[in-house]
Formats: sequence, structure tokens, C-alpha cells
Amino acid sequence: MSKKFLPIVFALTAISIFIASRTQGSTENEENPKAKNERILRNVGILLEQGHVHPRAIDDAFSKEVMKKYLKDMDGDKNIFIQADLDGFKVFENRIDDEIKGAPLESFYAMNTVYLKRVKEVSELYPIYLAKPFDFTKEETLEKDADKLSAPATIAERNDRWRKQLKYLVLDRYVSLQEDREKNKSKKDFVVKPDSALEREARDIIRKQMDRYFTTKMNRETEDANFSVFINSITGIMDPHTDYLPPIDLRTFKESMKGSFYGIGALLKEDDGKIKIASLVSGGPAWKSGELKDNDEILKVAQGAEEPVDVTGYGVQDAVKIIRGSEKGSEVRLTVKHIDGSIKVITLKRDDIKLEDTFVRSAILNGEHKIGYIYLPDFYADFDKANGPRSGEDIGKEIKKLKAENVDGILIDLRGNGGGSLYDVIQAVGYFVGSGPVVQVKGRGDKVQVLPDNNKGVLYTGPLAVLVDETSASASEIFAAAIQDYKRGIIIGSTSTYGKGSVQRNIALNPERENSIFGNSNTEDLGTVKLTLQKFYRISGGSNQLKGVIPDVVIPDRLEFVKFREKDNPYSLKWDEIKKADYKEWMDPTAEKTIVTAAREEVNKNPTFNKIKSEVDWLDKNANRSYSLNYEKFKQNQKQLKEVYKKIEELYKLPTPMQVHNLVVDTAAINTAQDKIDKNKVWLKAVSSDIYIDESTRVLNRMIQNGSLVKKD
Repeated sequence: MSKKFLPIVFALTAISIFIASRTQGSTENEENPKAKNERILRNVGILLEQGHVHPRAIDDAFSKEVMKKYLKDMDGDKNIFIQADLDGFKVFENRIDDEIKGAPLESFYAMNTVYLKRVKEVSELYPIYLAKPFDFTKEETLEKDADKLSAPATIAERNDRWRKQLKYLVLDRYVSLQEDREKNKSKKDFVVKPDSALEREARDIIRKQMDRYFTTKMNRETEDANFSVFINSITGIMDPHTDYLPPIDLRTFKESMKGSFYGIGALLKEDDGKIKIASLVSGGPAWKSGELKDNDEILKVAQGAEEPVDVTGYGVQDAVKIIRGSEKGSEVRLTVKHIDGSIKVITLKRDDIKLEDTFVRSAILNGEHKIGYIYLPDFYADFDKANGPRSGEDIGKEIKKLKAENVDGILIDLRGNGGGSLYDVIQAVGYFVGSGPVVQVKGRGDKVQVLPDNNKGVLYTGPLAVLVDETSASASEIFAAAIQDYKRGIIIGSTSTYGKGSVQRNIALNPERENSIFGNSNTEDLGTVKLTLQKFYRISGGSNQLKGVIPDVVIPDRLEFVKFREKDNPYSLKWDEIKKADYKEWMDPTAEKTIVTAAREEVNKNPTFNKIKSEVDWLDKNANRSYSLNYEKFKQNQKQLKEVYKKIEELYKLPTPMQVHNLVVDTAAINTAQDKIDKNKVWLKAVSSDIYIDESTRVLNRMIQNGSLVKKD
């Protein structure tokens, strides 16, 4: 453990002992719920004040922001609380900061009590409103943008918002059923129903949806779960990436990082409010047992010999959490209803399940030149195993395989890559630039650290392009920024990447549990804080924070109008810059300018990209607005929206697909199981018709033709 965090560890331990000592009726290993929550709250405050890279003062202003954020997180659509509730909560506006610093916790319990009461009230509304037809001739509107709404002044006003929301859902389904009728009415054996029957069917469908919604909501929103939301409202005020992770959420986070988990190897789906088997992973425990089949319904889940949990009304994510485990070989018992109606208890032992879709994969794009395509969904790393999967090593293997097939250039696709392991991204950059600085890191009060790749030599020196979008974040932004700063390749994509320029570390809230020198390792797990303790900077000095990486060649895309990037969050850390690191650029500036200028001109003249931009601009103005609940106007508005979405969908597909095939060395592994063969066919088809991959190959073709562009093998 870093010396910098030892004072924090001692502070966390001291406050734990203090709160435990004032708790009445506690056992050695268990506190009462309120004392436990107070301890979590206080320890989170210590971490934020003493460890966060740019901590905000925890004062009355901070307290008001926390309350505002928590109420928005719990009631973002403004259809739960009424104004009198919010007025009543104002007594706690200046208190939350005191509670963080040790005052008795009252604000959360007061707000949560009212919240649960209001949720119960609104859960009783939909059966009433859906019991009879709505009047679709009436001139009414539903405002979908909650920022334009104030809190309901009365219960009646709140209830009317639910009426309008339900009316909107029924109207949408009703129009959809009419369209299906029109499309299929000439088909043999299709039953053409009158409008009155379709209207009843629409209400029945929405009633079932609401049954599932409120059952899941009430199962999920326990006091513990809502307290986690409250704590994350506090951490989120510091910055969007400092999170509180309860024990089960920490396990899920680690699984996403390492690309595997301990489970039974079954993909689940929700079907009419029931949790069912969607498919089985070949070679997994469920598949080996031979007792589970597609569409089997899971009724209950038990851990070993423990009492089973009824998962009726659970969402898929909630069911997955209790089916997965933290130990290989641990037992899980599933009460399953087979398709034939028989019910059976099936006992399985969890095993290590690989999430193969999260791992790097490659293909060959045949066209004007032979291009190697590398798709990397995450910079994954299994920190728990010495020989576990690591994205850095795997990228190196893919490069070697592509070189063996004599590719003329390489395209790395980082679209949708949300980041991951810092070590692995540094290693990956090194394959293309050799030893040298990759990224700079600075913590609060620390000196700048220049993090280099120390591997000698370069694995690949040929033409390189990197494809990104607005969901490329963190480690993927480090990769793209380094390649851009070295002028090692051309970056292609949306107007900017996500804009996450911060570094997090998981810190346990009760370190005495993991460190015997501090106390009893059997104490209850309080969870973990994923704490922002550093910012990273490009080797050119600027930060990726807020601004992201701006591609050399910008291509319009459909997500441009959606406001979810770092710059769209009011609590994001600010952009800044530090001194430039010492490094040498690869490309000849004149050659780079020639390639980029030609590519930009091509994109600007491309009629497909211009149409996408035009349609996306229209969506930006019209997608999030008030909706008419008058049948004729609603139908016209929906028709217009669907036409725009359909146009964009069609524009995204190449008229003539590219020629794409697997690497020869990968073929044998793909052909080992039918599900792998099927998934591979779907993937190759998607790659072959992707207009952004096609445009990226055009850029690479220019790079290949310009022999002076980069160093050659």
C-alpha cells in the first residue's frame, strides 16, 4: 500500500472503532443497519476529503448539491414526489455535510420514508387508469423533458402526469398494433382485429409492463439499495467517476475488468415478466449438466443449502447477481420450470466463464490493399490470476498473427471501448511506437509522473489508423491520444471521444477487514469507493479530460446529439494542461497533412455522411420534446420519427459489403462449437457492412500509397 494512503487507512479504522463503540446491541461481527450506514457515510467523507484529486469543500453548499442530485437520481421524471415533500426536505439542506462529518444520519431516512410511501401510491394508479379506454381525440400533450417541468404541486397533478404517461404508452402500442395489422392482413391465417380489440390489447400489454416494472422496482429499491444511491449522490458531486460500490457491485466491476466470472454459463432474458434461459455457453456448467434448455424459466435461486430466493419480478441484472458467485466450485441450486411445465431443482457448481465477446479479435479486410482489422471492446485485465487474460498481451498476439498474413496496414477499432487497465494500454501503445512516454499522471500535491513503455523495439511499423467514437473513454483515449501525439497514425471518428481524463483506485471502506494488523478480518464488508485520485495528461501536455480526443478525420454519426459525454455533466473535473513530455514524432508533417486533408475532403463530399449529419441534426431538434396525445397528431409525429430512424439505419449499411474473412490461424478455434460459428458469422457480416470501417480503410489506402508516411518493417 502506498505511504500516501496509510493516514487514510488509520483514519478509516479509527472512525470505525468510534462508531462501533457507540452502537448499542451490536455483535462482534455485525452492526445495526443505521450504525453501519453512518460508518459508511463517515468513511466515504474521509476518503473524499483526504484522497480525492480535486476535493470540493464538504459544507452547506455541498450539502444542498447532494440533496438536489439525490432527489433527481430517485425521481428524475418528477412524477413521484410533490412540491410539499421537497419543501419538507429543506430542513436537511444544510445538514448532510454535518452527517458526513459524524452527526447522526437523519436526512436519508426522512427522504427514503417519503419516497417509499409515494412509490406505493403511484404503483396503485396504473390499474385504475388502464381499466378503461383513453380519449385519443382530446388535445393533450406529454412533456418528456423533465428539465422543463417543476415538481407537481399536488397529488392530483402528480397522478395526472402518470395518466398522461400511461396514455402515451398505450397510444404508442396501439398505433404499432395497427401498423402490424396493416402489414400482415393479407397473410394466410392472420387474424384481422378491429380497432377496439387492438386498443384493449394495447392496454393489456402496458398493464403487464407496469406489473413487471413496479414488481422489479419494489424488489430492487430496498433501504440498502436506496442508501447506495444516496452515497453515490455524495461521491458524484466530487466527479462522475468516484463511485460507491457495495460488495456485490464491486464483484461485478471486477468481472467486467477481467472478462470472466464464476457462474453457470447461461445467458438470461426477461420474457413477459419471467426470467428465462436465452442460451447456454458451450462447455459451461449449465451446458455440461444437460438439464437446462433454452426458454426454461428460473423460479428460485439458492446458494448451496441456504433458503432459495424467489426471483419472480426480478430484472435480468438482479437475477444474474445472485446466480453468479465469488468462488469457483461454489454451489448454486436453481428451481426451474421446463417448457413442458415440469418443475425441477438443478444443482450446479460454478466455474470460470469467459466473456469472449469482451476479448480482442481480428479479421482481414480485402480490398484495394490487405488491411488487418483489430477490434478491442475493452482494455481488460484479470488482476486475480497471474496467467489471466490481459488485453496488452492479446493485442500483441493479434498483431503478430496479422503480420504473418502480410497485411499492408492495420485498423484498430476502439468504438465503444470504455477503458480499463492503464498498464495494458501503455503496453499496447508500445507495440507501435517502441520505448518512450505514453501518458503523464499527476495526483493531488504530487509531481508529474511520465509513464513510458519500456519494451525495446517496435512490433509493427506500418500504416496505422484508429477508429473511435463518443463512447471511447479513459484507456482508449490514452491510446488514441498517444498515437495522435506521436503522429504514429491517423485518428478517425466522431467530433470527440468521451473526455474522461481521470484515474481511479478501489479503496475498501473498512481496511481492517482485509488487513489483520488493523482488526478483525471477519467484520461485515462495508463496500468500496472507486476514488478519483489522479488525472492523466497527454504527452503533448493537454488533458483528455472534458475535451476528449478530437480525431484527425471527423465523420458524422447518430449519437452526436445525445448529451452523455464528460462535457455534458455539470460535476465533471475541469480541463487543464501541464508541461510537454520529451518524445519524437513519427510521421513527416507534410505527408500527414496530405493524407488528412484528402480524407476530410472526401468525407465532406460524401453524400451518405452528409445525409447522416442532416438527419441527426433533425433528431437533435425533435427527438426530446413534448408529444401530442391526440391520435392523428401522434401518428403523424411517430411516422416522421420512424422515417428518420429508418433512413439513418439504411445509411449506416454499405450498399456493397466489403470482403472480410477470419485469420487462417483462428479458423480451427471458431469451428469447435456451433454457437461460436454463428456468432462469428454475425460479427463478420456487421464488419463487412460498416461504413465507418470502410472509410477508415480508404484513409489507410492513402497511407499505404504514401511510402514516406511511416517507418517500414
